[in-house]
Amino acid sequence: MGYKLLKTENKARRGEFSTVHGTVQTPCFMNVATVAAIKGGLSTVDLKEVGAQVMLCNTYHLHVRPGDDKVKTLGGLHKFTNWDRPILTDSGGFQVFSLAKLNKITEDGVTFNSHVDGRKIFMGPEESMQIQSNLGSTIAMAFDECVANPAKYEYSKEACARTLRWLERCKVEMDRLNSLPDTINKNQMLFGINQGCTFDDLRVEHMKEIAKMDLDGYAIGGLAVGEPKEDMYRIISAVEPFAPVDKPRYLMGVGTPGNILEGVSRGVDLFDCVMPARNARHGQLFTKKGIININNAKYILDDHPIDEECQCPTCRNYSRAYVRHLLKAGEMLGMRLAVMHNLYFYNNLMTEIRENIDNNSFEDYKNEYVDRLDTRI
Repeated sequence: MGYKLLKTENKARRGEFSTVHGTVQTPCFMNVATVAAIKGGLSTVDLKEVGAQVMLCNTYHLHVRPGDDKVKTLGGLHKFTNWDRPILTDSGGFQVFSLAKLNKITEDGVTFNSHVDGRKIFMGPEESMQIQSNLGSTIAMAFDECVANPAKYEYSKEACARTLRWLERCKVEMDRLNSLPDTINKNQMLFGINQGCTFDDLRVEHMKEIAKMDLDGYAIGGLAVGEPKEDMYRIISAVEPFAPVDKPRYLMGVGTPGNILEGVSRGVDLFDCVMPARNARHGQLFTKKGIININNAKYILDDHPIDEECQCPTCRNYSRAYVRHLLKAGEMLGMRLAVMHNLYFYNNLMTEIRENIDNNSFEDYKNEYVDRLDTRI
């Protein structure tokens, strides 16, 4: 198991990431199923139809409901969701700092109130690893401190140091859990997370430190949270030279098609974002010509598919007029068809990116689409 770099075009990387649940062709977009389901009514069977390779679920949400202990009793996330391909579980760190009412950060971890029922919960590196082990995911993310941008330099520096210490504890605990006889996935992988807000020196130093730990992969976290995209691109370029070449690089929570193209051109292998599904539910749909709002009146009598170049189940079978009608009428089918299209679009975008890196034409492809795909028509 592990990452194999097959080809490069400048900084863009074409690779294969082998796991106990199958091999992922990279660059890859991971489809976000926060509570073990894609919002919008897509099943794991649908995910395969739209070309998904990896499903991403969230530790915090599944710990709160239905409970990671119950998921373990039911055989783990793969059996629970009927998904036989890789699953990545986010550590819960971001949700602890963004959704929950934060009470206290200590060296041990974080005490906070559940956003569901208000009960007090403690989560630290060991607890996060234990929950993710119960879930049986393919890849577990290390528990980190997510600092909101803009942030003060000194606090960001302290948070980086704490995240590094927490990562060391995550690694020890995962090794212990993977050795237990009742562990669902004894080959669970661990990804560390690079932090440091928008401070280049903190980012670089932190990446150097976590790279020494020989983890299964390395993520860049704490970006795409409101800072200008130019800052995000600058940070990726700053840390990339210090990320291990033989391990996958994961840009967390990103992003638009243009963000993904820019990320790939800077050496990123893995991406995830709720945006394609969330925006689809509100009628914002991606096409090769740009972004359309299907709720607009001009689509009332439009009998064309959402994207005439698209081969997704929605575009093969239904018109813009019909999808618009369903969304306007509040029919669940409208959201389902819209989400199916956007996720197919994202997964197909990654297929085209891989093909263009294979053919030494990625830079031309990027230059043609990087602005167009993010432009609203």
